[in-house]
Amino acid sequence: MDNNPTIAAIATAPGRGGVGVVRLSGKNLLPMAQKLSGGKTPQPRKALYTDFVDVEGTVIDNGLLLYFAAPASFTGEDVIELQGHGGPVVLQMLLQCCLQLGARLAEPGEFTKRAFLNNKLDLAQAESVADLIDASSQSAARMAVRSLKGVFSQEIHRLVDDLITLRMLVEATLDFPEEDIDFLQAADASGKLDHLCIQLDKVLRQAQQGALLREGMNVVLVGAPNVGKSSLLNALAGDEVAIVTDIAGTTRDTVREQITLEGVPVHIIDTAGLRETEDVVERIGIERSQQAVQQADVALVLVDQREGINTTTAAILAQLPAGLHKIEVHNKIDLTGEAASSVSRETGDLVAFTDASQVIALSAKTGAGLDLLRQALLQQVGWQGESEGLFLARTRHIQALEMAREELANASLCQNNQIELFAEHLRLAQNALNEITGEFSADDLLGVIFSRFCIGK
Repeated sequence: MDNNPTIAAIATAPGRGGVGVVRLSGKNLLPMAQKLSGGKTPQPRKALYTDFVDVEGTVIDNGLLLYFAAPASFTGEDVIELQGHGGPVVLQMLLQCCLQLGARLAEPGEFTKRAFLNNKLDLAQAESVADLIDASSQSAARMAVRSLKGVFSQEIHRLVDDLITLRMLVEATLDFPEEDIDFLQAADASGKLDHLCIQLDKVLRQAQQGALLREGMNVVLVGAPNVGKSSLLNALAGDEVAIVTDIAGTTRDTVREQITLEGVPVHIIDTAGLRETEDVVERIGIERSQQAVQQADVALVLVDQREGINTTTAAILAQLPAGLHKIEVHNKIDLTGEAASSVSRETGDLVAFTDASQVIALSAKTGAGLDLLRQALLQQVGWQGESEGLFLARTRHIQALEMAREELANASLCQNNQIELFAEHLRLAQNALNEITGEFSADDLLGVIFSRFCIGK
C-alpha cells in the first residue's frame, strides 16, 4: 500500500447542504494539509478552524480541517477531512484544489478498500459499511452496525479456530499411518467435528435471517384480471400506487412497491393479469410479469371469493415455477359477508384450490384480514423476529457457509478410513469460511464488492 497515490473525493451526498466534506487518504499528507490551510499546521485528531485556500492562495471556503496521522485513521493511511459549506460549487472547487496538489479522484469504495487492505477492517466488516448506508429499515441498520463492530467476523473466526484445531489433529496423524485411527479416536476428532457442525449450523441460521433483513423478500401478486391485485397492493402499501378500475387489464405493466414488515423489507410486485391478449402494450407487460414471477420468493395467488378458480386462474397457476411458495388469497369477502380468516395446511383442514401452504380470506377494499396476510408472509420466509444474535449477511456469505457445511459433511463420511480425504475436506471448509472475512479471496471478488460502494466511502 506504500506506493498507492493520494485519493480524494466528496464524501457527502450530491446536492446542497449545511455541511459538505471532502476526504483525502494517502501517505505523508501533512504538507498537503498545510497548503490547504494556508500554512497552518494541524495537530492529529484535533479540529482546526481555518480558511481553505487554492494553489494560488485564494480563499475558497472556511471550515474545519481534520488530520488523522497513519495508522490511527479509517484507512490506515494519513487522512484529511475538509468540512466546509455544503454547496456543490464550493465542494467541487475544494476537490479540484486537492487534485492540483497531487491527489487523484477516488474510485467507488476505495477508502474502505484501503482500510481492508491495511487490516483496519476485514471483508465482512467492510461490506457492512455499505450495508449501513443502504439500510432500508431500523432493524437492518442495527444489524449492519453489529457486523461493522465485528460480531459476524468473531463468529467466523471462532469456527475457523475450531477447524484449525481439528485439522492439526488430523494432519498430525498423516505422519503415523499405523496409529491414525486410534489417535483420532483418543482425541475425539469425531466429537469435535460434530460440535463444529452444530456451531456452523447455528451461524448459518443467523446469517440467513440477517440476509433476509438486508435483501428482503420478493412477493409477486398473480391472478386473473380484475380479482383485486392492484387493490391489495394499494392496501398493503397504504397508498394509491396502482390504478384500480373494474376494467380487466387495467394494469398493463408491473407495478413495484416496497413496504416493511417487522423490519423486513418486502418488495411487492403487482403483475399485469397473465392471459392471452392481442394488445401489444399489454403483452409486453405480461412478459415482464412472467419474469417477475421467476424471481419471486412468494406468490400471492388471488382468487375472487365469489368465483373460486376459473379457467383463466387455472392457466395462470400452470405457468408458476415448481417449488414457488404460494399463499392463496381469497379476496372480496366484503361482498360475500364472510369473516377474515387464515388456515394453514398443517392444520389438516385446509380447503385450497392450489398447493398453497396457507389460505387467507380478506378484503383488500376494507382491510379486513390484512394483518393475517402480513404474518403469513413473514412465516413463509422463516422470519423468527429480530434478536441480539443477528447480524447482517449477504448472499455470498450464505453460499460460503453452505459450502463449508457441505465440506464438513463430506469429511464426516470419510473420517474413519480415508484420513487424507478427511484432511482435504477440512481444508476446503476452512477456505470457504476464510472467503467471508477476506483471508482467502480472489482479487476479482474484491473488485466486484467495492465497485458497488458509493464514491467517497
